[in-house]
Amino acid sequence: MIYLYSQLDLKLVTNLRLTLFLSTIIFLSLNVSAQQTEGEMTMSFEEYEPTSTLVVPGEKVVRAKYPYIDVHSHLWRMATMDLEQTVREMDSLNLQVLVNLSGRSGDQLKAMADAVNEKAPNRFIIFANINFDGIDEPGWTERTVAQLEEDYQNGARGLKIFKNLGLTVTDSLGNRIQTDDPRIDPIWAKCGELGIPVLIHTGEPAVFWDPIDEKNERWLEMKQYPNRHRGDTTRFPSWEIVMNEQWNVFRKHPETTFINAHFGWMANDLERLGQHLDEFPNVYTETAAIIAELGRQPRFAKEFFIKYQDRILFGKDTYRPHEFHTYFRVLESDDEYFDYFRKRHAFWKMYGINLPDEVLKKVYYKNALRIIPDIDPSLFPTD
Repeated sequence: MIYLYSQLDLKLVTNLRLTLFLSTIIFLSLNVSAQQTEGEMTMSFEEYEPTSTLVVPGEKVVRAKYPYIDVHSHLWRMATMDLEQTVREMDSLNLQVLVNLSGRSGDQLKAMADAVNEKAPNRFIIFANINFDGIDEPGWTERTVAQLEEDYQNGARGLKIFKNLGLTVTDSLGNRIQTDDPRIDPIWAKCGELGIPVLIHTGEPAVFWDPIDEKNERWLEMKQYPNRHRGDTTRFPSWEIVMNEQWNVFRKHPETTFINAHFGWMANDLERLGQHLDEFPNVYTETAAIIAELGRQPRFAKEFFIKYQDRILFGKDTYRPHEFHTYFRVLESDDEYFDYFRKRHAFWKMYGINLPDEVLKKVYYKNALRIIPDIDPSLFPTD
């Protein structure tokens, strides 16, 4: 009897061990399979590029409906580049006049103007730039005003201020130069006297001051270009401080025409931008590098353009011909859910705002003709 129980116990133990062994194998197999599946399903935000299955009417717009003026571009090599090839590209886009904001000054600006006059007359406008080195030296203001007058005589038809003013420009002691520094006031006044506009880029999108975390819409840009982040309070003042210095300049110089670049970095808050334009009748704005903001709020953006149709200019920024297509499509069409061209600026889709023809003409060329001198009006319709 004892022997029978022992044999039975041994058989039970053996079966139990076998069951546990098989269960372990099954568990490990399932776990490995789950891990493999999880690995296949895990990817970074940068890798995720889904192809939309949405089927809606619409098509790319590769040529502007009306001839237009791009008031915000940069051709650093204008004096030596193939301007005739550039004009052929411009013709394909219906881009009649391109404003080169990177004219520099002195001999460099004159060389650009000479190249334009020789190879592509009437198709380019050049804006001068200022060198702030030595701003705390005696006579800097007078010399800079005199240089601006010389640049005007050599063909400059506007002044471009880059974003370094107010952010990274410093004096000989390392102090940040504010945009509303009184030593610059005579330069703003001279532009008003000459009848040339100042296109001024101040600051960055406000989100560049925010923490680089999962809540930041421009997280990818901060990851790819960490030096664009302005959150270090030991190096940079706040967005509000930087922008208020710009607004002080507008306030102090009502006789000078200013073009506040990039919708004044308020394209994500059009109500505030409208209040800004209401306060400063001498200020215009332009669309460079902010079309992605307009393309995600088509109804409100359309209302804004209609209300402020006399104050908005067309601008693109970096000269890449194929990228203009997205601008045309946002401004001209009522298409839905189409791609922007740069993920770090917009991971969302675009919608057309379908501007009325008269508003589109003002944005494309009429407003620029009114405030930028010496653009050839014969390149544009007379209606």
